[in-house]
Amino acid sequence: MTATTIGPVVAEVLARCDELATISARPDRLERLHLTPEHARAHDLVEQWMRAAGMRTWQDAAGNRWGRVEGATPGLPALVLGSHTDTVPDAGRYDGMLGVVLAIAVVSQVADLLPQAPFAIEVVAFSDEEGTRFATPLLGSRAVAGLWDPALLDVTDADGVSLWSAFEAFGLDPERVGEAARSREEIVGYLETHIEQGPELEAADRSLAVVSSIAGARRFAITVTGEARHAGGTPYPRRRDALVGASEIVVAIEAAARPTACLATVGRLAVEPGAVNVIAGRAELTLDLRAETDAERDAMFERLLGEMRAVCERRGLDLDVRETHSAPSTPCAPWLQAAVADGVRASGDHDPTVMWSRAGHDGMAVAAVADIGMLFLRCHDGISHHRDEDVRPIDVARALEAFEAAVRSCAAHVAGSPA
Repeated sequence: MTATTIGPVVAEVLARCDELATISARPDRLERLHLTPEHARAHDLVEQWMRAAGMRTWQDAAGNRWGRVEGATPGLPALVLGSHTDTVPDAGRYDGMLGVVLAIAVVSQVADLLPQAPFAIEVVAFSDEEGTRFATPLLGSRAVAGLWDPALLDVTDADGVSLWSAFEAFGLDPERVGEAARSREEIVGYLETHIEQGPELEAADRSLAVVSSIAGARRFAITVTGEARHAGGTPYPRRRDALVGASEIVVAIEAAARPTACLATVGRLAVEPGAVNVIAGRAELTLDLRAETDAERDAMFERLLGEMRAVCERRGLDLDVRETHSAPSTPCAPWLQAAVADGVRASGDHDPTVMWSRAGHDGMAVAAVADIGMLFLRCHDGISHHRDEDVRPIDVARALEAFEAAVRSCAAHVAGSPA
């Protein structure tokens, strides 16, 4: 296949994404959540494709679906390829799914390599990356990475079903989820192809990019407290308006982050008491903060905290900031970045674009037990987590060629490495 050919393999990849998109809990939109009948049906379909590619298949104790083909010698450590099959509500059909389907296609493409390969190849379809059902992301990959916390089994979904009960209903033993863990000795590395979920490749008119790192996010719950009083009877000098203070904070956050490489987002703002004729006494907002490196992100937080304190002091408001989530940034291994760059060059782009991922991915967890690498491909207008998510067939063709070449580059690297 050449970088400009859209042949039957690419057509099959896109058709398989379409087929997976029909497996949904909702008739009018795509929604497929962890440990549901739709999860089972999707993974059964993925298993059929894995077997057709000559892979031995199994489901692990966390509900992830695996396939494996041996290398030169049975039992070698594996180069793992894959992504996730769960979705957000009203999802697109390429986030995660395209990475799984491309990985299976690559196994067939490298059949000639396997008899001499210094590793086995495994494909994984992670069961839960988004965290939609239980508000906890990366449940599938965390279990594989040995990061499973049994306390998570008490978490409940919107219907009050616990994760423990969901595992049981799915036919899995919640006490054995930790058995999904893999060791560093079992995995050579992890490679994932994923849509960019942003507009940079499209703006640069590029199909593919090498991912340098996955952003680490910190999230905060911020409460601004003032005094609720009568809107007509309280003159401005006497007001301690929590909403006005919170609004000033929102604008200050954007003003501070926008000229930098950091991304700071206020995604929620709630006000009490919320009456048309009452000055707001309390405002609650959230902050999501991301950057390529932890140092950049943390320095931005200290700056924003100073801005928030200054606003509240000037307006006579109380401020409470509570961290609700913290994940370190995850660098991609240099040798896997080099392999992905080899792949991009093989697709016809001789000057590969390198970018960091603003969104989180399963590699953040897998990095606890293996080196990771990622290949991005362009998506229409940067849209993701939405039914309008779309890709160009030519970009899928180039991604498939690049992914295959990256696997071959990995084989050459591992074969040439000292024991």
